[in-house]
Order: sequence, then C-alpha cells, then structure tokens
Amino acid sequence: MVNGRGGVVLDRLRVCFDDERAVANAGLLLPATVAARLGIEELVDETVDLAGRPGGVRPGRKVLTLAHAMQLGADSIDDCDLLRCGRTELVLGHGVLAPSTLGTFLRSFTFGHVRQLDRVLAEALRRAWQAGAGPGSERLVIDLDSFVGEVHGYNKQGAAYGYTRELGYHPLLATRAGTDETLHVRLRKGSANTQRGAERFVDELLARVRRAGAGGEILLRADSGFWNKKITAKLRTKGCLYSIGVRLTKPVAAAIEAIPEEAWQRLDDYPETGEAEIAETTLGDDRLIVRRVRILDAQPQLFATWQHFAFISNRSEPLELVEKEHREHATIELVIRDLKDQALRHFPSGRFNANAAWTVIACLAHNLLRWSELLGLPEQHRRRARTLRRRLLALPGRLTRTARRWTLHLPSGWPWQNDYLAALGRIRALPAPG
Repeated sequence: MVNGRGGVVLDRLRVCFDDERAVANAGLLLPATVAARLGIEELVDETVDLAGRPGGVRPGRKVLTLAHAMQLGADSIDDCDLLRCGRTELVLGHGVLAPSTLGTFLRSFTFGHVRQLDRVLAEALRRAWQAGAGPGSERLVIDLDSFVGEVHGYNKQGAAYGYTRELGYHPLLATRAGTDETLHVRLRKGSANTQRGAERFVDELLARVRRAGAGGEILLRADSGFWNKKITAKLRTKGCLYSIGVRLTKPVAAAIEAIPEEAWQRLDDYPETGEAEIAETTLGDDRLIVRRVRILDAQPQLFATWQHFAFISNRSEPLELVEKEHREHATIELVIRDLKDQALRHFPSGRFNANAAWTVIACLAHNLLRWSELLGLPEQHRRRARTLRRRLLALPGRLTRTARRWTLHLPSGWPWQNDYLAALGRIRALPAPG
C-alpha cells in the first residue's frame, strides 16, 4: 500500500467505523473536568425543577450534554449526537442523552424554568471566580450590548424583524472585558427595542457580579442604545463608573458645536488612512467626550467633513485614557462572534422558552471553555473559541484499560500537548465540590 514516495495509496486504504474505544473529541476532558470541579450537574439538578414535565428527570446531565456539544460547535439539537460515538461518554463524566430526549427537555421549559437556569449561570460564575478566575478586588470592566440572532422559517415563536431588517431574536448580553466571560444574558423577541428590559437587566447584572465576588471598582461600557437616565442614575447610586455612547440629538450636537477648535487633540494611534481628534465638554452632570473622524482621500476635501462619535462618562481620569478604553468596548463583538460560531448560529426550537434555555446553556458552555483557559492556562493570551476548539478539544483519542485503570491515548507529536497537559494538571488541582 506504500507508494514510491513513502506515502499510502489512498484508494487502497480500507475504512471501517468499528473502533468502540475511539474518542473523536478527547479534549473535552478539559471543560468536563472544570464542570465537575464546579459541581455543575448537581447544581442544575438542585436548581432547575422540571418535576412532572416531559424530560424533566435529572436535568443536570441533559444541560451538560448540550453544553459539551456546543463547545464542539453544535448549533442544532441533532448535532449533539456526535457525543454518542465511541467511548466519548467516559471522558465527559456523565451520561450522554439522545437528541430526541434533549429536544423534549428543552420544550418543557417555561419562563420560570429559564430563570432557574439563569440562576445556575450566576452560581457557576460565583464558583469559578472563587476558584481563581474572578477579578477579586481589582477593577471589573463590563461590556453591555445586544445583537440579532438570525433565524429561518416562520414557525419561530417570538422571532420578528428588528432594526437590521433580519428575522430573528434580539438578546441582551453582558460580558467581562479581558476574559470574554458571559456575565448575563436575556433572550428577547426580535422586535424588542434595544432598551427594553435593560434597566432591570443592569440591576440583576450588578447584583450578580457582587455576589460572585467582585469587590473592586466596576466600569460599565455600552453603546448609544443604552443611553438612559434611569440606567446612569442607578449606576451612580451603586457607585459604579460608566461610559455610554449617546445619539447626536439636538442638545448633544449643540454642545459639540460649542467646543472651541483649539480644544481638539489629535489621536496619534489612528490609521494613516484617516484623521481623528478628541475633545470634551459637559452634558448635564456627565462628561461628554467626543471623537471626530474624517477620511484622508488622495484628493483633499475642499471642506473638511467630520463624523462625530460621542459618549458620556462619570470617570475622572485623563481624557485620552477614558476615550481609549471606551473604544475597547467593541471587543464584545468578538464574544458575540464566538457565541454565533458555536450554539447561537441557530435557535433550534419553534418555542421561545426552549430557545431561551438554549441561549443560557450556550453561555454556560462558552464560560466553561473560557474557565478551562483562565484556570488552566492563566499566563497565556486569551484566544478565540474556534482556536481553543482546534487546539485543545478536537483531539482524537483512544481509551484502553489495564489493571482496572483507564488510559486516554492521544496523538503523539500534538503541537499543543504541553498546553493541554499543563491545563489539565492545574484544573485537576482545584478542590472537588463539597
């Protein structure tokens, strides 16, 4: 079967699916061990009460089955079948349920059950932060945004056309800057205004991170969709800092127009294709910080046309620092991309509450993957979910048993085997749940 160059003749290579000890994605051992150390299965069993409803028995293993499949990129219920091949179940530490059972389980959720599942996400966050992933007394930077989760078909309860003119849902999302953890999520119907439910969402969010152990300063960043006097008043009352984008209404435009020309400062870190300057004034009790931008064409403009981007803040740091850190709010789009690259590419059910449960589980799955990196490889640069999946999860393996001990054999020469073993060692060193 070997050709003249030392390779295998591909057409003569026999293929058969008969290895019952093979594990297609053996790297799942990492997030599965994190879930075990945090006691996720027991937590779900204690918190989510679906007694008497179809598929309501032992919800913990059903949630973990969905979460582990999502970490591999599953965006439909049928995709969860990939966990049932070979001996994958043994590296997960729990039973793996069939897609039909998982679909019945999701359809059993009501709004109240989704809120119970939301408490699981909050408690898992607290346990992970206590294990070493949290900010402690350091500053916590929270990014708040909404996005459109596109759906297809007309039998999606709650789906509607929103400001993007796409059929879908319009969830609220809060993430932690620097680690990309999802702190809070709430699925809304597609036609919901950006600010719908935002005040209560922020209230729950702040209480959640404080309970989880965030003892330092909190900075919340958001775009102009969340510009609301009630939200800023609540943040001031709770002692939080904020920088929130504003729309160019007449009062804002008038305040920008009144800024003297000599007050504008050039930004040196802006790309050479354009020019940007910043300045500040006041809007009520807040600082109004403005960035104006124009494109430098090959032929100079006769009259300079500036685009203005403004936000309010109650911070007292220098203008350059506040403006620079507010621009970093855009990194939440990377988290949204990660979520859509995994489970939230689709919303698989026709029922709204089933999709709401799917959304919360997607964020739990995302966090388990993030905590695998934060707790296992704390000194390394944060990587995107797709990179982690390729390097640490998509590992083919084979299980053998000798003298009553299982051994997971992984490919020799794997480029990231040192990272994998280091992460697994650190995660296994975490205390087991009491």
